Amino acid sequence: MPSSSRRSTPRASSRMLDGLLNGAGVTASQSPRTRRLRRWMPVVVSLLVQVPITIAGVIWTGAYAEYGDAASVLPFRTVLELSSIGPGAIAALALSVMGPLLLLRIRQYPGPLIAVISALAAADFLIGYSALSAPYMALAFAIVIAISHGARTWTWVSMIVVWEATLLAGLVVGIDLDSHRVVATTIGLLLVLAFAEVNRRRREQLEHFHTAFQSRREEELRAERTRIARELHDVLAHSLSQINVQAGVGLHLMHKQPEQAEEALASIKRSSKEALDEVRSLLGMLRNDGTDLGDARSDDAPLVPEPDLSRLVSLVDSVRAQGLAVHSSSEISEQTAAAVQLALYRIVQESLTNVVRHASATTAVVSLAVEGDDYLVTIADDGVGIDADGHTEGRGLVGMRERAELLGGTLTVRESAPRGTVVTARIPRRSASV
Repeated sequence: MPSSSRRSTPRASSRMLDGLLNGAGVTASQSPRTRRLRRWMPVVVSLLVQVPITIAGVIWTGAYAEYGDAASVLPFRTVLELSSIGPGAIAALALSVMGPLLLLRIRQYPGPLIAVISALAAADFLIGYSALSAPYMALAFAIVIAISHGARTWTWVSMIVVWEATLLAGLVVGIDLDSHRVVATTIGLLLVLAFAEVNRRRREQLEHFHTAFQSRREEELRAERTRIARELHDVLAHSLSQINVQAGVGLHLMHKQPEQAEEALASIKRSSKEALDEVRSLLGMLRNDGTDLGDARSDDAPLVPEPDLSRLVSLVDSVRAQGLAVHSSSEISEQTAAAVQLALYRIVQESLTNVVRHASATTAVVSLAVEGDDYLVTIADDGVGIDADGHTEGRGLVGMRERAELLGGTLTVRESAPRGTVVTARIPRRSASV
């Protein structure tokens, strides 16, 4: 039986051996060359170990039967002349070849073939019971491969039944079994079985880790897609809403008040440029965060910083330019963490966009304050309020809620008296450490 691998074997070599036996580890890509190597390596090793030693054993047995211990001092040519190829020798040679060849299909039929190879190993053990007998390497490879491919019951039952049957057959036939050899063979079988079980468990752990890694990676990709969609929605919804309103104003005043129509067109140009810069900056960051595609155009993306509370004034002014009276106040320092500032800015931006697009309001009040251990932002309007009949959240409200919850906060939307809507977001101040 093969001796166990030393603990000092490098990890890369261990993964390579595991790949050659089981098709796992570093050979997961499974190139045609790797598949051929994985299939033929156990066969070649088994043949190189079993066949030469079996041939030497056959030759030695013939000379020993004629001269006894004196055969060890005879010339090699004399030993060859004295050796005879009888039925036992032919059977031993056939068994030394059959087992390794069956390894070619062990991965397709692990259960039945482990039983067959076990029987061949038992026959080889009994027929080749002499002073010089080859270890049946094919059985060791078969055990490891069969257990790693899910044939545990087949393997254990085959080993127990066949080994007990071998010992019983030796007694019935009258072979004088050496107790030391029996014990050594039993220990060897147990060591190979233990190695196969450890290898199986390690492979299952690797598969579990790979599955968990893939699942986590997919979750991160979904979260990233959600973040991108949220950013694009907030940028485009606000800018396109402004453009739509200003375009309507420009069309209405084109003939009556051309100077105001010109202002509307200038506002459209400014809003569209800001939106394009933000979108191009976002796409540029996404391209640079991924694999380098060699696209020189990614360097042309403008470096637009993420919005923060310092841009609230320009945001409010852009909404006022659309005819909505906005009153704003802020007690939150601009030294707050960037993630908190971005969330607060986007919540205000999306809320004001909704007011302009859907509320038919004339006035809105934006308040940012510190209340206890929370940052508190409130956006109230005097518009038509929430549709009480089956109101459902759109993407904007979902995005605002996600932003607050990602920082450990909450967001609520409710009707105000006598009319209008109030959006309230609370974000814990501990989020400033993120």
